[in-house]
Amino acid sequence: MNALSNTAAGQWMNDAHIQVYGWINAGGNLSNNTVRGGNWPASYDYNANTVQLDQAVVYFERLPDTVQKDHIDWGFRIAPIYGENYRYTTAYGLWSNQLLQQNKNYGYDMPMAYGEVFIPWLADGLMLRFGRYISIPDIEAQLAPNNYMYTHSMTYTFDNYTNTGLVASLALNKNWMIQGAIAVGTEAMPWHVGAKIPNANPNPLFPDTTMKKDPGAQPTYSAGVRYVTDSGNDGIYVVANGINNGTWGYNNLQWYGLTYYHKFNEHWHISFETYNEHQNKVVNLDSAAGLALTASGTPFSLDVMPWNAPFGAHCGNTTALSCTASVQTFLMYLNYSPTKLDNISYRLEWFDDKQGQRTGVKTRYVETGLGWQHWFSPQIEIRPEVSVYHALDAPAFNGNANFGIPPNKKTAVIGSADIIIHF
Repeated sequence: MNALSNTAAGQWMNDAHIQVYGWINAGGNLSNNTVRGGNWPASYDYNANTVQLDQAVVYFERLPDTVQKDHIDWGFRIAPIYGENYRYTTAYGLWSNQLLQQNKNYGYDMPMAYGEVFIPWLADGLMLRFGRYISIPDIEAQLAPNNYMYTHSMTYTFDNYTNTGLVASLALNKNWMIQGAIAVGTEAMPWHVGAKIPNANPNPLFPDTTMKKDPGAQPTYSAGVRYVTDSGNDGIYVVANGINNGTWGYNNLQWYGLTYYHKFNEHWHISFETYNEHQNKVVNLDSAAGLALTASGTPFSLDVMPWNAPFGAHCGNTTALSCTASVQTFLMYLNYSPTKLDNISYRLEWFDDKQGQRTGVKTRYVETGLGWQHWFSPQIEIRPEVSVYHALDAPAFNGNANFGIPPNKKTAVIGSADIIIHF
C-alpha cells in the first residue's frame, strides 16, 4: 500500500477504502517421527524433519464501516493462499484435485472469498456475509497471524474449517450477538449439491449404479449466540455449526460447542474451547464388508478418491456396515504477554476420537505445547515451540495411510518454529 500510495491506482484504492496486504510464512520442525507425513495427526507440520513454505497469502479487502448509523456499507475479502497448508483448507470441488487426486505437497486454495453488507439500523447493526467464509466460532484460524502458535491444536485441525453460503450476525447491543447461517455443507461446494457419479460396486450403503459425489453437499444450517461482559474481560460463544442430516460426507461434521475467553489483566488471558461433533452412516472398517468398500462402492473409495480421502469408522463390532462416528474435545490456551512484542502460550488439550474417523486411529489423545511469539518489527515475527502428543490407546504417529504405512508410535515430540514476514 505504501508503494502504491503515490500512484493513481493507489489513490483510487485509498478513496475506495480498499487495501492489499499479506505475508509469507515458512517454518520447519524436528521430530521423533521419520515417515513422510509421519507427524500426522499433528498439524500444520505434516512432514517430519523438514523445512517448508507453509503459506503465502495476499488479502484483497474492503472493511465495512460498522461504527456509524447513517448508511448501509459494504465490504469484501478475497484471500488466495499457496503452500503446504492448502492440504488443511481444501474444500471438495474447489481445486481439490491437487490434494485428492495428486497428493501434492504444495498447492493453492482460497479459504475466504466473500462479500459483506452492513445494515446499521437493525438493533446495533446487522452484518450479512456471503460466499466462502471461516466457520464459526473457534479460537484458531487457518491464516498464520491469527494464531497463538505455529502449529494448531488437534481440536482445530479436525473440525469445521469453512462454509460456503450466507451468515447473518446481529448485534443486539454491546453485550449480545446472535447469528444464523445457511450453507451447502462444510468444505463443500454448491455445484456438488445433487451431483452424481457412477458406482462400480452397488452395496447396501450405496445401492444404486450412481451415488452422490459428496453426500455432505446439502442445505446446512448454523446458529450461534455470543455474550461479552461490559468490561470486555469475559466472552462466551455457543454455536451449532454445519447442521444437516449428518450423513458421511467429505467433511460433513455436525458441530456443537463453545469458546470462552477471560482476561485476567494486561499480561494474562485464557482461551477455552470444547465441542462434540459427529457424522452418521460412516462405513465400518471393523466389518469385512465395510473394509471391502474402501476399494470401491462409496464416494470416497480408492477408485474415486485415491489420496487423502475421509476415513471410515472403527465401530467396535464386525456386523454393522456403518455407524455414527463422534469426537469429544477440550482445549485450553493460557497466554502471558510480558511485553507488547512478546506472547507466551501454553496449550493443553484432550481429544477423544471415539471411532477413529477424524485421525484414522481409534484412540484418545493428550497434547501439550509451549510456544513463544516474538515481533522484531511490525513486519517480522517468529514463533518457536515444542509440543508433545500422546495417543493413549493405540499407536497413532509415524505412519501414512496414503502409502499403507501403519503408525507405530504412541508419542510424538515435535520442536518447530516459523517466521512470518508481513507486507
